[in-house]
Amino acid sequence: MPPSRPTPAARSPRAALAELLAGNRRFVSGQPVHGHDVTAAAAVASGDQQPYAVVLGCIDSRVPLEAIFDQTFGSICVIRTGAHVLDRAVLGSIEFVVGQLGVPLVMVLGHERCGAVGSAVAALRTGERPGGSLAYLVEQIAPAVAEVGADDPQVHPLAVRRHVRRTVAALRADDLLAAPVATGEVAVAGALYDLATGEVTLLPEE
Repeated sequence: MPPSRPTPAARSPRAALAELLAGNRRFVSGQPVHGHDVTAAAAVASGDQQPYAVVLGCIDSRVPLEAIFDQTFGSICVIRTGAHVLDRAVLGSIEFVVGQLGVPLVMVLGHERCGAVGSAVAALRTGERPGGSLAYLVEQIAPAVAEVGADDPQVHPLAVRRHVRRTVAALRADDLLAAPVATGEVAVAGALYDLATGEVTLLPEE
């Protein structure tokens, strides 16, 4: 039997985070319970959606969020942008699921060997910005790279972590999220995904 989701009455940031991490442990151990069968989609099609978390992650094809957290239809809302960069559409989407759907947890998930972070590192090292809208992604990631130092030998993994923390801080300070975060009704957590092992590790608070 698949593990039950937290009920609306019992949901809390702590319960939501525990369920996400439990799903990741099932995934890592090779014992996922959700196969994304069409019958699971049909089972939740007629009722109102009641997700318990929203996960903001990267577009990287090696990081399919529902799979790595072993979640079925209706469990989590997923938003993916290059290096989980925030823009108004992303913020509005998160505000919607928190405010209108009562989601108690927002997770920001970074990962190693992120190509978007690599582009930002290259831009700061060479002074050459990419063209098109890729420049926007680089501009949003660049402060994390600058804080680490573009010439640091460990700049890429350190910048990934710094960028996750900056994204978490921006969400916690958002006009519509700050109040529920302050009261503990909503939590914003940062985490890292290991491409080789499949494991998700929470970033400690600074």
